[in-house]
Amino acid sequence: MKQVIAIVRPYLAERVLENLRLAPLEALMVREVKGFGRQKNYLQDYRESEYGFSFLPKVEITMWVEDFRVEEVVRLINDVARSGRMGDGKIMILPLAGFAESQVSE
Repeated sequence: MKQVIAIVRPYLAERVLENLRLAPLEALMVREVKGFGRQKNYLQDYRESEYGFSFLPKVEITMWVEDFRVEEVVRLINDVARSGRMGDGKIMILPLAGFAESQVSE
C-alpha cells in the first residue's frame, strides 16, 4: 500500500477527481493548500531584512492505493493536471510502513 499525494492547480482539481472516480482507491482526502516553488513568485526586500512571500493557492489530493495500482493512478492524474508549464504541481509517492490489511476499519 502506498500514499500518493498530488498537488494540483485549483481549477484542475475537479477534473482530476473526476478522472480518479473510477480508479481503485482505498481512500481519498482533499485539502486547499498554499505554497511556492520554482516559479520564484515571491518578493524579497534585502535592505530591510524582511521577506514577503506570495503563496499560490493549490489543492492537495491525498490517496491510499495498492502498490500495483500506483502507476495507473499517477497516469490518471498526469493526463489531466500536466500542462508542461512551471507551477503544474507535484506528485509524491510514499510507502506505508507496517501497514496491514487488517488495520483498515470499514
